[in-house]
Amino acid sequence: MKTNRPAVKALAVLAAAVLLGTTACSAGGDSTTGSSDAPAATGGTLKVLGAGDVDHLDPALAAYVPTTSVMRAITRQLISYKTVDDPVQRIAPEGDLATEVPEPTNDGLTYTFTIRDGAKWNAPDGAREIVAGDFARGLKRLCNPSQSSAMLTYFYELIDGMAEFCDGFATVATDAPAMKEYIEGNEISGVKSIDDKTLEIDLVNPAGDFVYMLSLNNASPAPVEVLEYEPDSPDYRSNFISSGPYTVASYTADKELKLVRNPAWNADSDPLRAANVDGIDLTMGLTADAITQQLQAGSADMSFDINLSPALIQQLKTANDEKLVTIASGAVNPFIWVNTKTSNNDGALQKLEVRQALQYAVDKAAVVQTLGGEEVATVQNGIFGPGVLGQKDFDLYPSEGSKGDPAKAKELLTAAGYPNGLTVKMPYRTKDQEPQIAQTIQASLEKAGFTIELIPVNPTDYYSKFLTNRDSTAAGDWDIAPVGWTPDWQGGAARSVYQPQFTFTGTPQSYNYVDYNNDTANALAAKAIQATDPAEAADLWNQVDKTVMGDAIVIPIASPKAVLYHGDRVQNFIPYALSVQGDWTNVSLK
Repeated sequence: MKTNRPAVKALAVLAAAVLLGTTACSAGGDSTTGSSDAPAATGGTLKVLGAGDVDHLDPALAAYVPTTSVMRAITRQLISYKTVDDPVQRIAPEGDLATEVPEPTNDGLTYTFTIRDGAKWNAPDGAREIVAGDFARGLKRLCNPSQSSAMLTYFYELIDGMAEFCDGFATVATDAPAMKEYIEGNEISGVKSIDDKTLEIDLVNPAGDFVYMLSLNNASPAPVEVLEYEPDSPDYRSNFISSGPYTVASYTADKELKLVRNPAWNADSDPLRAANVDGIDLTMGLTADAITQQLQAGSADMSFDINLSPALIQQLKTANDEKLVTIASGAVNPFIWVNTKTSNNDGALQKLEVRQALQYAVDKAAVVQTLGGEEVATVQNGIFGPGVLGQKDFDLYPSEGSKGDPAKAKELLTAAGYPNGLTVKMPYRTKDQEPQIAQTIQASLEKAGFTIELIPVNPTDYYSKFLTNRDSTAAGDWDIAPVGWTPDWQGGAARSVYQPQFTFTGTPQSYNYVDYNNDTANALAAKAIQATDPAEAADLWNQVDKTVMGDAIVIPIASPKAVLYHGDRVQNFIPYALSVQGDWTNVSLK
């Protein structure tokens, strides 16, 4: 799963059997304010407050982390996860609409799924069984020419025949009738509906993380009725057809989303969602302060998309408030990209010694303190966050207490031909703690001989006008830039860190801002695909990590934990792996 960043666009060329571990704790010492074994009350309406809206109501397109909470309630997938306290069980793939997680056959190339009995669509003509063909239809919709899925390219070259199907789809008109005709008249050769209860998917190459990818919202099945509408259009949203325990009662953009029980949902067909509450009301457009005040007062139950301030976190921890929960997400945030495309300073950032000087200069410990201290964030030295198989403690640019080494940085700058230092431009988003983080980074770099020109940027413009804007990057509008990244799914997650950011095949990728590529790292990652022994896979991914860090193209700084807080009447508050938030479908209310 991602940090709160724009959706991923990448070329799916790698697969890895990796395991992302998450851990949780609270001020009171437990991960929840109720055990998953506790008897749950039923009834009531869960009141959720948010600052912003969902990115999409169409599961094929949804990529915003908070939206996953909504998708958990109104959609189902072949594979998903249990909502449990145990951090290992929490990320173990489980059969959802599939009866079980299958073992691949055909030398790891073929997966055969049996569709669970009793799972139904809330179709306009009455409840109807979900069948294998609905999953084939869902995968086809990922590459529609109107709005393709952010996660498409994870599947594009992995599923046999999907690239050919999508290439043909790209030539089709973007109106609903034309797209419907193409979907109904063409097949993905590697996706076969053997019968209503049997789905077979063939891969081009073995991929140990494939079952984890199927837990994404984007891998949801699609009922035939959705072909009447353009993806995620107003008509689609007003005619939403649910497969989950709840369905959309009403939706007003940027204001309110109301979910009610799905009459077609059958508890016996769903081993992962208890659906204790009768309804869920999401109210949007509120400030973080207003949301936390209502949570503390008990007039609201859960938050949707806000971060608690370090001051409030400390206040709640001091009060030993058991409603405060932290959970590791595998995130690396912030880390700094270095612009090797710019000719600023006569191309200084293209020199390895200058990039190494930046590595030594950053006071990571100070940034962790800005984030709220070691209880909510840890120092990060590699591209893989805590829990990702392949993440091991190492530091190619060590300093005492991770406080930076200004003397070493100055030595490297002098060796590179810049004894008087360098002036570099660093944009930052004007939201949450990012201005304070930028100032902390600035202070440490200036001790090492860099002069930092801070550029405040509206959050909505940060990526589009600077980082993903190739002209802006080449023109040197930025030299270094802090960003964040969270794996796109739980479990086999190394691909979703490495592939979209650190591979380049000739076509620019949105989040590989400088077209970085290292053949050695790619070769190591390719070997990790074939590794069946977890220890061997971990070693290979760790070598990938060290290879990328050897190029000093990014400066990892911290790995924050998600800090969650909820109202007093919420029981069984247990984080769901993909949303990194309490599971709406399993909480209950006093």
